[in-house]
Amino acid sequence: MNKKFIGLGLTAVAALALTACGNRAARNNANAKTDLKVAMVTDTGGVDDKSFNQSAWEGLQAWGKDNGLTKGTGFDYFQSTNESDYTSNLDTATTNGYKLIFGIGYNLHNALEKTAKDNSDVNYVIVDDIIKGQKNVASVTFADNEAAYLAGIAAAKTTKTNKVGFVGGVKSEVISRFEKGFEAGAKSVNKSIQIQVDYVGSYGDSAKGKTIAAAQYAGGADVIYHAAGGSGAGVFSEAKALNEKAKEADKVWVIGVDRDQSGEGKYTAKDGKKSNFVLASTLKEVGKAVQLISTNTADKKFPGGKVTRYGLKDKGVDIATTSLSKDTKSAIEAAKKQIISGKVKVPEK
Repeated sequence: MNKKFIGLGLTAVAALALTACGNRAARNNANAKTDLKVAMVTDTGGVDDKSFNQSAWEGLQAWGKDNGLTKGTGFDYFQSTNESDYTSNLDTATTNGYKLIFGIGYNLHNALEKTAKDNSDVNYVIVDDIIKGQKNVASVTFADNEAAYLAGIAAAKTTKTNKVGFVGGVKSEVISRFEKGFEAGAKSVNKSIQIQVDYVGSYGDSAKGKTIAAAQYAGGADVIYHAAGGSGAGVFSEAKALNEKAKEADKVWVIGVDRDQSGEGKYTAKDGKKSNFVLASTLKEVGKAVQLISTNTADKKFPGGKVTRYGLKDKGVDIATTSLSKDTKSAIEAAKKQIISGKVKVPEK
């Protein structure tokens, strides 16, 4: 058979395939309210980490639904299993025609900064970090220390042992905000409270998270606040294992992070009582930030070169008061007002 003919045949097949894909995308987005394609690249915690990345993905899905878009043609996520995936995922999202791309987490800083420089016609957003001097990059940060302060109040007013724990993912400026805010909030209630602090060194090592939680509970802590992404699953696992062997009155607690994690705390105690060991969860509205910036970009209002910081005042952070007593809820509401008014300055470092 003529090789030239074979080449033409393959070209025709490829063209037909591309046409079919294009037609399918057009059908899928027939009711689209915008032609903006939006993607996000996860940190290593993953899109189902029940925390930071998942919140972002939920926000992007909600935005896509509101705008009549379909996953894979109008919006999508790219999963990073390790740090080497950041650049390749950002490149893939860019070459696939996404014009607004979110890097979820400060770990994507270097990869996103370089990709943005190489693709000035695409808009990028770094979440939880700041990239300066690039008009096609917007930076989003959160006052995590403010929400963590409220978590500290919850822990200090609940503990029976006067010992609480903090489990962080990777030591960084961002996680330091959680740690120091939590510490300040707890000590605002009881200056003599003992706070055990440990870091997993990863956002995706639930086994180590479980080991650390076991050591903290064994050491007397009865409330643990985690800011460890996917590694935090280990904290929940250990709390559940302990609580299933104990009476309801002797339960240990977990304070969740980034989204309401009360669904992870359901269990049946030794005495047969169904209960929940999630005391509260600090909320970080990553999903809402993703929705808002996507909407603004579709309206030609991309905040390029700017830093947007979300705190208690604008409801960018908050706390879900799942199992808190009436007295604790009142203390938290009072603290919120003091933080918003500026009367209380919550440390970050």
